[in-house]
Amino acid sequence: MQDTVVIIPTYNEIENIEAIIRAVLSKSNAIHVLIVDDNSPDLTALKVKELQKVFEDRLFLEVRNEKSGLGTAYIHGFKWCLNKKYQYIFEMDADFSHDPNDLQKLYNACHIEGADLSIGSRYVTGVNVVNWPMNRVLMSYLASKYVRIITGMKIHDTTAGFVCYKRNVLETIDLNAIKFIGYAFQIEMKFKAYLKKFKIKEVPVIFTDRTRGESKLSSGIISEAIFGVVSMKLKSLFTK
Repeated sequence: MQDTVVIIPTYNEIENIEAIIRAVLSKSNAIHVLIVDDNSPDLTALKVKELQKVFEDRLFLEVRNEKSGLGTAYIHGFKWCLNKKYQYIFEMDADFSHDPNDLQKLYNACHIEGADLSIGSRYVTGVNVVNWPMNRVLMSYLASKYVRIITGMKIHDTTAGFVCYKRNVLETIDLNAIKFIGYAFQIEMKFKAYLKKFKIKEVPVIFTDRTRGESKLSSGIISEAIFGVVSMKLKSLFTK
């Protein structure tokens, strides 16, 4: 897994941060990790700084002034990574809902199988979600179906946040033009890649809900995803 970096955005992840960093970095000596922390009150960033002494030159930290949304955290991370040499840039949650063991599968989909963008997909082979209440499973599954219909993307898990990008994808997409800041950010990034005709591959994974810390999902984030998709699609029709 050469030239690989995993971006992990954090806000109050003190219960998970050390374990997830150690788990990711244990997968290969070539992997680097970038934590983008939104000035967590629980001092997540301080724990990362302590771990930087252990993982010198492999663990990096960017601290923003305040909580500003998942999308802007990733955009910040993307720009940081593009200023370095990385060829494979991952998105990953801090709470172990994404299994570090699956990093290799997403990497292989891009490095060996020729995908430009690989997605750790909960829905490409059914519904592979553990520990979610049924109403949340249905909401997520139906949201992806809805996005698939509206946008025309042949992607089963449009809201997935476990992703590997080849460098040229992020260089081609205008990151400054990304509008959404919540989970709709994940949809918008995939849609932009789809419009640019990049090769997208879904890799089946099992998603396990967090056991520590609090979910950041809110009704506002859900509304952004539902109503923003229509405006995003309409705009694409008039900007070709």
